[in-house]
Amino acid sequence: MTLDLLSIYQDLHAHPELGFQEHRTAGVIADRLAEIGGVTVTPGVGGTGVVGVLENGDGPVLWLRADMDGLPVQERTGLPYASTYRGTDEDGNEGPTMHACGHDMHVTWLLGALERLVATTGDWRGTVVAVFQPAEEVISGARAMIEDGLVERFPEPTVVLGQHSAPAPVGVVAVGAGAVMASSDRFTVTFNGRGAHGSAPQASLDPIVTAASAVVRLQTIVSREVPPSDAGVVTVGSFHAGTRPNIIPDTAVIEISTRARNEETRARIIASIERIVRAESEAGGLAEPTIERAPGADVLVNDPEQAAVVLAAVRAVVPHAVDMESGLAMASEDVGQLATAAGAPIVYWFTGITDPELFRRGAEIPSNHSPFYAPQAETSIPVGVDALVAAARAYLS
Repeated sequence: MTLDLLSIYQDLHAHPELGFQEHRTAGVIADRLAEIGGVTVTPGVGGTGVVGVLENGDGPVLWLRADMDGLPVQERTGLPYASTYRGTDEDGNEGPTMHACGHDMHVTWLLGALERLVATTGDWRGTVVAVFQPAEEVISGARAMIEDGLVERFPEPTVVLGQHSAPAPVGVVAVGAGAVMASSDRFTVTFNGRGAHGSAPQASLDPIVTAASAVVRLQTIVSREVPPSDAGVVTVGSFHAGTRPNIIPDTAVIEISTRARNEETRARIIASIERIVRAESEAGGLAEPTIERAPGADVLVNDPEQAAVVLAAVRAVVPHAVDMESGLAMASEDVGQLATAAGAPIVYWFTGITDPELFRRGAEIPSNHSPFYAPQAETSIPVGVDALVAAARAYLS
């Protein structure tokens, strides 16, 4: 039986589920793996993750990874299969969801690659472990699968491979060596003041003023503490305080995300955030702030030797495969945690999903996480499958 990959993709796109809620998605994956045949399927790894093992004699062991979760974004693509799904995020907020980062495409690519590998078992030897990972968007799914025994329960990899959709023209595949994606950390900072009536500010220790000052000061970390030759990002994405204009609240809460291109810069940014919020609290006469740091993602580093192997293999089937000479993308991924836990090298690359005609016309190209993110599925599905199979066969042949 041949999988209808376009229909699978459109179905997944129309039903995006948030991190650790991918129950329907996991069911679709398990059902399609059963259709392919020859794959041992283990659901529920790390909560909603699915692992499929295809054994075909002695040889290398490959982990091929695809993430599954969607985002809390209202889709505005106008596609006939656009999402009308809704979900509840980890903070209890209910709202629309969308596959605005291509994880539906990633799953489709991996299913297509497995189907082709099953159909050509006479041409290769080894073991393929397909890792369908939950909760990448909240940088938690890889860790959850590892803690659920991913390394101990399944064959350990010779190499970990994967690819991510990118707003580049269909037919372009970019494979980089060394650092290719930035680290990521998230902080929730609570400024602990003393509330009062809005008409009597002298009776308060105003956390809003202190938090606002900290927000401004945090912007100087990259501009004044990170060398211009380096790269870093500090973003304050949310600010919550108060209920009424005439009430000074007891607390103000900001949420911060960071990116860095190496572990030294990452450590400098983290230390600076802690220094600034403490100093601003002290300057405002507030109590010690509460700083909560969520587990983050390390810098994703492609093994240079294995990246060269993958690039050569992909270029043989995708003529526009290129060396990602621009190097690091400031977005982050937790796929590297899988390779680190298994003690294996990793190669993670980027595959274009956008209609090339849009580039020729100079049209605005929606980026990942945009409500207008709309892969040209009919043409990008086969390219992604070809690239993933070529990379796998470079080790299995």
